[in-house]
Amino acid sequence: MSSDGRLPASPPLFLTDKDVEALSSWTHAIDAIRAAYSKPESAERTPGRIFAQSPREWIRVMPSVPEEGKVFGTKSIVGSFGDELRVSYLISLFDKESADLLALVDGNRVTGLRTAATTAVGTEAITPARPLVVGVIGSGFEARSHLTALATLREFAEVRVFSPTPANREAFARDFDALLDAPVTAVASAQAAAEGADLILCAARSRDESPTVQAGWIGANATVVSIGSTTPAQRELPADLIARAAVVVADAPEEVVHGSGDLIAARHEGVDVDTLVVPLSAVLLGEVPIDLDAGIRIYKSTGSGLQDIVVAEMLYDRARNEGFGYELPVSIVTTKK
Repeated sequence: MSSDGRLPASPPLFLTDKDVEALSSWTHAIDAIRAAYSKPESAERTPGRIFAQSPREWIRVMPSVPEEGKVFGTKSIVGSFGDELRVSYLISLFDKESADLLALVDGNRVTGLRTAATTAVGTEAITPARPLVVGVIGSGFEARSHLTALATLREFAEVRVFSPTPANREAFARDFDALLDAPVTAVASAQAAAEGADLILCAARSRDESPTVQAGWIGANATVVSIGSTTPAQRELPADLIARAAVVVADAPEEVVHGSGDLIAARHEGVDVDTLVVPLSAVLLGEVPIDLDAGIRIYKSTGSGLQDIVVAEMLYDRARNEGFGYELPVSIVTTKK
């Protein structure tokens, strides 16, 4: 405690879920992510997730101090099983120079925005710049947001989508066929979606935590994007597919290697995952060359506080410039120590 505390010169801004929806932009989010990962990664600036939990409640905190930009902060995810499972997301942004609270952001939509934007940046780095045949496994929110983000950076020749529920995959195909400059069709199996595809987007959590694709379905020079297994218990890619890979590009290498069920299982089966996994930043910086025409290339994501903070800063800047959000009537005290 200190007696020389002061309030910020400007009141902090609160961005509601509707504000975030109005301000969201794939182009702006992708630019923010690309800039953030075009710097060397640092565990000191962006450590891993911090968990606290009881049998009934849990909280996950994801802090980051980005190298670029004017803000730093945290995303907090809280869950309670008091009334089934309820989850809330809150991002807090602070000024790097003064430590003043700048903004509180409803993080509900930010997670999906930053995840798909990062995937787009990572996928662009490991796919050839030509029209791609895409196989999509899944038809829910993640599949939709990721295909939309990918379409901003890559041209598609054809898209095939599989979901276990026929009505869902037909609706997905119908919606995207109207949006994309490429034919989008629903297919009756994950194998039909994946075989012969240049890019396979895995965006469906398996119901029994078994892999959603098989190694034999994946071509020798294909790119595989895996976003649906972010805990040790979850599986999306089989170990023999990871063993065939030339490289696994990760947004958060330590968490991908030690916290994803795919890589844990691959290590257990004798795959040298430590030599396969490389940071996304190293690829963007040119430190790890990628052959875009040979070998299976995997992009693996578990998410990172860095992504949340840089995208939230983009939203905050746009809100200030465009008059969105609500200035709070009070703030917290900043003190000298």
